[in-house]
Amino acid sequence: MTPKPVPKLQLQGFNNLTKTLSFNIYDVRHTSTLEQQERYIAYIDDTYNAERLTQILSTVSRIIGANILNIARQDYDPKGASVTMLISEEPIESDPLSNIESPGPLPEAVVCHLDKSHITVHTYPENHPDNGINTFRADIDVSTCGRISPLKALNYLIHSFESDIVTIDYRVRGFTRDVTGKKHFIDHPITSIQNYLSRDTRERYQMIDVNVHQEHIFHTKMILKDFELSNYLFSVDKQDMPPREQAEIERRLRREMAEIFHGENLRKGLWI
Repeated sequence: MTPKPVPKLQLQGFNNLTKTLSFNIYDVRHTSTLEQQERYIAYIDDTYNAERLTQILSTVSRIIGANILNIARQDYDPKGASVTMLISEEPIESDPLSNIESPGPLPEAVVCHLDKSHITVHTYPENHPDNGINTFRADIDVSTCGRISPLKALNYLIHSFESDIVTIDYRVRGFTRDVTGKKHFIDHPITSIQNYLSRDTRERYQMIDVNVHQEHIFHTKMILKDFELSNYLFSVDKQDMPPREQAEIERRLRREMAEIFHGENLRKGLWI
C-alpha cells in the first residue's frame, strides 16, 4: 500500500530543524595466533581505509540529497581512520513521500562537511589481550538541516559494513516556524527507526527499541539472529579445530557480542 503523503509545511524561511542519526557498527572476529591477529587488523585497515570511507560517505550524501562542500580524511598509525564531510542541501523537487517511514535504498553492487550539516565516520579496531577476540567498531554520524533526512541512508550504511551488532540513535533538535509563526519541533511522523530498515535487515537481526517520543529521541539496538562459528574465524577453518576448542571459542564470541549488545559486562551464564 502506498503511504499517504505528508502535507508540506509552508515555512517562514529555512527549515532550522536538526536531524541527527548516530550509530555504531561492530564486527567481531576470533584469531588463534598473533600472526592471524596482525593479518586481521591489516585487512580491516585496508578494507575500511580513509579512501574507502570517503566513497561510502559520498554515496550517503547522494542518497540524502546533499552537496559535499569539504572533505577531511586521515588514516592513523598504527590503525584506524576518520573522515568528515561538510554538506549542504541540494535543490529538492517536490516529493511528499521523502520523509515518510519507509526503507531507503540498498547498495548497488570521511569526514564530509555540509553547509550547516555534516557526516563523519571514525573506526576503532581493537582486540582482547589474551583470548583471541578482535572487535572492529565504526562510529558514524549524519547530521542534517533542511528537508534532507539522514534516515534514508540507514540501509546503505548497514550493508556497507560487516555488521554483527548495530546501535542506532536518531534525534530531532530545535524548531522551525511556519508562515503563521507557529513552531514545529518535528516535520515528519516517526514511530520507530525499524520502519526505515529493509525487510531483509529486519529478518536477519534481533532488535530492541527504546524510544522517547515526546522528546523526539529514538534508539534501536540490533544483533544478528543466526550464529555460525565459521563466519567469525579469521584465516582458519573450524574443521581444523577439535570440538572442545570450537565450543570454547563460540562461548567467548557469544559473550563478547552479548556484552556489546547489552552495553555491560555480564555475569557468567547470563548472555544470550
